[in-house]
Amino acid sequence: MTTIIMKLKRLAHLMFLSGMLAGLTMASPSLATTTPNGIESSATEAVKGTINDLIQVLDDETLKQPEQAEERRHEIEEIIKHRVDYEEMARRALGAPWPMLSPRERHEFVDLFVQLLRDTFAGRITERSDEKVVFLGELREDAFAEVKAQMKGRKVDTPIDFRLIHRAHEWWVYDIVIDGASIVSNYRSQFTSIIRDVSYVGLVNKMKQKAIAVKVFEKSPAP
Repeated sequence: MTTIIMKLKRLAHLMFLSGMLAGLTMASPSLATTTPNGIESSATEAVKGTINDLIQVLDDETLKQPEQAEERRHEIEEIIKHRVDYEEMARRALGAPWPMLSPRERHEFVDLFVQLLRDTFAGRITERSDEKVVFLGELREDAFAEVKAQMKGRKVDTPIDFRLIHRAHEWWVYDIVIDGASIVSNYRSQFTSIIRDVSYVGLVNKMKQKAIAVKVFEKSPAP
């Protein structure tokens, strides 16, 4: 497994498993100001709100019961879905081939990309750890924002940047960068390599095969 993949999986553990709100602080005032297009809402507050919702689910004693595992995971995925712009993330991850795809092909790719993200990260959303997040500030340019934060661990502090776009009166996450490793850039590198070797159709077939394999695994009875 590559170092970047390990960082991204650690991001999933840090972002969605840690007791963020317990140590949620602002080390400095937000750097955001009102932009010419009139956007006044804070991307930082949007990220905090999503984390707050996640923590409530993770702390729900009823949902911690083994028979509620599927419902718990579903609620977590719903919260994330309402903050992440999957189409924007998929478009940026695919790169150059995107404009050449038909609407049907784009829809198919986004669905497969969402499944890929789910398979990579969702299984790690199971418990809380003791890392805390400090929000350092927010940079904004027109409809784009970058929320800068730092995970405070026992031994290591890890920088994390949330990249967001403002659409339909809401801030949507389209990329997350942990310790310099971008989710979008990582997948774009992988997709570009696969397309070069086996074509776009080959990439889609590989993503479909992975999705099928994961579903079979999830439905298999425990030994």
